[in-house]
Amino acid sequence: MIANVFQHNTNTAGCLKEIARYNPDVVLLLETNKRWDNQTAELAKVYPYEVKVALENTYGMLLYSKLKLEDAEVKYMVEDDIPSIHTVIVLDGGVKIKLFAVHPTPPVPNENPRSTERDKELLLIADLAKASDLPVVVIGDLNDVAWSYTTELFLKMSGLIDPRRGRGFYNTFHAHYPIIRFPLDHAFLSTDLKLKSMKRLSNFDSDHFPIYISLQYEKAAADQQDSMTPDLGDIEMAAEKKEAI
Repeated sequence: MIANVFQHNTNTAGCLKEIARYNPDVVLLLETNKRWDNQTAELAKVYPYEVKVALENTYGMLLYSKLKLEDAEVKYMVEDDIPSIHTVIVLDGGVKIKLFAVHPTPPVPNENPRSTERDKELLLIADLAKASDLPVVVIGDLNDVAWSYTTELFLKMSGLIDPRRGRGFYNTFHAHYPIIRFPLDHAFLSTDLKLKSMKRLSNFDSDHFPIYISLQYEKAAADQQDSMTPDLGDIEMAAEKKEAI
């Protein structure tokens, strides 16, 4: 379950209720500050593994897991106050999955109109995903729509797939404006992971809807699912964006 909770939202009880309702194995809460950390601490009773980065700048992250986490790290890939979580999830059968939880900064008019920091962070994560010997899941609020050039470039450079393609948009933002909504919260997968189900969950006063995704590791799926391949122009553009700033 992925949920951008909206840091100033006080409905932590609604968040906990939605988590209990769907009972996911792994929960990623974004925009979480110390208050959200304190008020969701009871999750530790069900989720014994956790990585917490409570921040007051709307880029905090709380990762809770029923499944064992190994080699967990908090990294600041591009900006000193924008974290990402890198860890390995150990499934009950012993299969290990590399997980990257991200929330890069969005483009801001008059400040960062070219989305330089976001693009650079995503492409650095793409390199790590591509180099991983383990199955990979990238989750988070990417502050970008599923059909953008940047998202497509990320998919090409990482070798990951978007499980929504051919299934729907699953728009998550803005929760309070039914007519204008976009898919900003994502889960991208390596080809050896198959989608079992995906659902947009009920809002609990955040500006984002939570997303629930159920996956199954299946080694043979890599022969059934195709990822996109970058051409020379894509490779050059990715290199240029990673050198920016």
